[in-house]
Amino acid sequence: MPALGVRVENVTKQLGHTTALCQVSTVFEPGLVHGIVGPNGAGKTTLMRVLTGLLHPTQGRVEYYDQAGPVSPAQAKYAEGYFPQEPSLYPDLSCREHLEFFRDLYDLNQADYEPRMQELFEATGMSAFTERPAGKLSGGMYKKLGLMCVLLNRPRLLLLDEPTVGVDPVSRQELWDLVYGFAGQNTTVVLTTSYMDEAQRCAKVHVLDGGHLKAAASPQELMRRFNVTQFADIFLKP
Repeated sequence: MPALGVRVENVTKQLGHTTALCQVSTVFEPGLVHGIVGPNGAGKTTLMRVLTGLLHPTQGRVEYYDQAGPVSPAQAKYAEGYFPQEPSLYPDLSCREHLEFFRDLYDLNQADYEPRMQELFEATGMSAFTERPAGKLSGGMYKKLGLMCVLLNRPRLLLLDEPTVGVDPVSRQELWDLVYGFAGQNTTVVLTTSYMDEAQRCAKVHVLDGGHLKAAASPQELMRRFNVTQFADIFLKP
């Protein structure tokens, strides 16, 4: 199945008295790795939750599509994988039991599940920890397990909210290798990040500030547009 793309058109989201997003319009083209960056309170997580369908825009609309044309929100829901900032894993369940739980949740048959499960354990380097409870994993391993659960169903749209926050540099690199190893032409990746080196690895970066979209382009184009030599300096420009 082909990757999903997303069009965001004039989306405003009110959360109480706060305007978390204001007239945001951008496109997440299929098959690319997209980054959403911005300071704290910029609206990154709110936009991510709008993309997942967990939040509905106060104004504007979100449309999904692939190479064959429009895709309904209901169809998109079953084609996406969402990795929240704090994966809600069960501390008493082992790594294997978590994948079995998601196998049943996704209604995967055993013939598809077995090789995919083995592939994920090998790719994460966690083959020796299949029976370890999630509550006894290190921070980096805990994140890997959460990402494995999301990747099990081969999502066409992979939404990652701060996937590497709070982990050590080695685990951060391993998580990136995992994303790039499993994301291909049939997967669109959208991630929020506070790390500018991660943003520079994305094909397209969407810059938010105060709920407004400042720009969306490749990292190289953004540096030219803002006339900076370091990507982080974009946020220091007036």
